[in-house]
Order: sequence, then C-alpha cells, then structure tokens
Amino acid sequence: MTAIRVLVVEDDAIIAEAHAAYTERVEGFEVVSVAHTAQRAMAAMRATPVDLVLLDLNLPDMFGLELCRQLRVAGIGTDVLVVTSARDLAVVRSAVSLGVTHYLLKPFTFATFREKLLGYARYRSQVLGAEPVAAQHEIDRAFAALRGAPDSDSLPKGLDQSTLDLVLGVLRAATLGLSAAEVGARMGASRVTARRYLEHLAETGQVVRNPRYGGPGRPEVEYRRIR
Repeated sequence: MTAIRVLVVEDDAIIAEAHAAYTERVEGFEVVSVAHTAQRAMAAMRATPVDLVLLDLNLPDMFGLELCRQLRVAGIGTDVLVVTSARDLAVVRSAVSLGVTHYLLKPFTFATFREKLLGYARYRSQVLGAEPVAAQHEIDRAFAALRGAPDSDSLPKGLDQSTLDLVLGVLRAATLGLSAAEVGARMGASRVTARRYLEHLAETGQVVRNPRYGGPGRPEVEYRRIR
C-alpha cells in the first residue's frame, strides 16, 4: 500500500521537526517536505504530489486559512489538517467552509495526533474507490472514520446494517427529533428495537440525544441526526 504523503507547514523549526517526527512514527504516512512559510508550501505542493497538509495557521507571510483558500482557487484539492493553538470559533467555521479535513489544537499528545492521522487514513481508503457508493451507510461509514467513530461494519451483536439504515432513513426524513417509539412506529418495529439502534448511533456520534419536556413524569428522550 502506498504511503500517504504529508507536507508539514509550520513556521517554528523545532515544532515542525517534532510534527514531522510524529508523522513518520505513524504507519502508512511519510513526510515528503517541510515548509516554514505559505510561499514555500505552495512551491512544495507544485513540485511534489502531496496527499495531506499539516497546516499551522500563524505563518509569517500569510494566515494559514488564506493559504487554504489559494489552494482551492488554484484547483489543488489536497486535504488539510489544521494544527494550531487558535481557538476562535470564527476561525473554526472558516476552516470548515474551506474544506479542512481536521482541526487539531496545540498542545497535544502523540496518541491524539496518531488517532487523527489513522482516522484520516480510514476515511481516505473509503473515499478513493472509483465506483459510486451503493447505500447511505457507506457514506456514513466514511464520515464516521474521519470523526474516529467505530466502523459501522463492526456492529454490536444483535444489530444488523439493513435495520440501521432504516433507522437512519427515518431520522433523515424527520425535521424534528424523534423518540424511540416514534422511530419504531415509522419503520414498523418495536420501541425497544428502535431504541437499541438509536443508542448505538448516539454512542458512535451519529445522532444526539435531547430530553423532551411537556408530558407528565420524566422527560422523554428524543434523537436527532447530526447533519
């Protein structure tokens, strides 16, 4: 299997060296270049094919997200993993709008860094196929890999993919959150069955739980798909 080629873009030489060393420790990845400015990063990508850019935002000649914007304008679709100490939510939103694959906050441990890279590798292996996807769950599985969620091919005992797809379809069609009883009724299953699948989806980060108030007694739990 061909290694994923990585460009490290970081203005601090010591930190850049550390990120490059971390990357080389993760199986399946290789560092092809290190750049300390946006200009050198652009030159490196034009000279050598790159699959993933580890991008610091505070570069001396340009804000990192402006570099992302220039890449997209130039038609360069290289994936970008932002590695930064910037915690401003406006910056995060801008990163998402520019198609940044991941956003990793400094400081971090090697274990966290490795988890992000391996999640990216799983995502990449699932989206590089030439054939169109056969079902929604294949797309869901790719995004779950990117988030680090468990692969939906490895479902807990007693759950099956076709029923899981039905539950996801019900939630996708709903404009508001649904209870387990409502999901079960719409898919022709019991409340207990629906709840087992909904809880699995909640545990893997594909739906969110919220309390529903208004009735007597304890609030009912409703589930809403993360869009």
